[in-house]
Amino acid sequence: MTRFTAAFAKPHPALVAFITAGDGDTAANLDALVAGGADVIELGMPFTDPMADGPAIQAANLRSLAKGTTTADIFVIAAAFRARHPETPLVLMGYANPMTIRGGDWFAAECAKAGVDGVICVDIPAEEDPELGPALRSAGVDLIRLATPTTDTARLPAVLSGAGGFLYYVSVAGITGQQQAAQASIDEAVARLKAETDLPVAVGFGVRTPEQATQIAKVADGVVVGSAFIDIIAEHGDAAAPYVETFTRSLADAIHGAKEIAA
Repeated sequence: MTRFTAAFAKPHPALVAFITAGDGDTAANLDALVAGGADVIELGMPFTDPMADGPAIQAANLRSLAKGTTTADIFVIAAAFRARHPETPLVLMGYANPMTIRGGDWFAAECAKAGVDGVICVDIPAEEDPELGPALRSAGVDLIRLATPTTDTARLPAVLSGAGGFLYYVSVAGITGQQQAAQASIDEAVARLKAETDLPVAVGFGVRTPEQATQIAKVADGVVVGSAFIDIIAEHGDAAAPYVETFTRSLADAIHGAKEIAA
């Protein structure tokens, strides 16, 4: 059993929490996410042109890069996290350039060495899987794919081929943190995706409150929250961890109880 299967096998939907590496006190914030009840953590790799991200995460990328955060630093953060938290799945989320500039085999090996469970690469489509997918799978690291409202029946098999860990459903055709999809469209999309794959389906983009998370968690296997955490870190800087933990707990309580409410 992998860390992902254990996280999604719990008797409740999973809270998938995102923060950007190098923004604020990353180690303390990661610990706060775990303490608050996050089931899976995504650690963003700062990049100069994060085209899928809205203003909040763009600003986090710039704050991190201004501090000089490197890919090597991210792997140090990941390895230290794994030593402190041996059971919580950790995902690196980012863009192709930092992942492939030294070659996919190098990146995959570093992920495995640091205890990273999965990778989301926003700008390598399924059709270009050879860029990174084989190296990750060979190293035992799951390549987590993205499905969107425009992923139709004809393309979905390509998205699912070689995917692992969980399927991330991007609920809006846009950037992070700016808008939320209508719940009815999320319900329909999750049902369609779950009919085509045994992978857990986690829904993200635009989820900012426990109330929104509860509604999504009634139908999905996981709920992804990112920009709301980034806003807390932007406000409180290196002292953000207690606020991160409190907000994480509010989300976790809402998500973990959602199926009971639905029943």
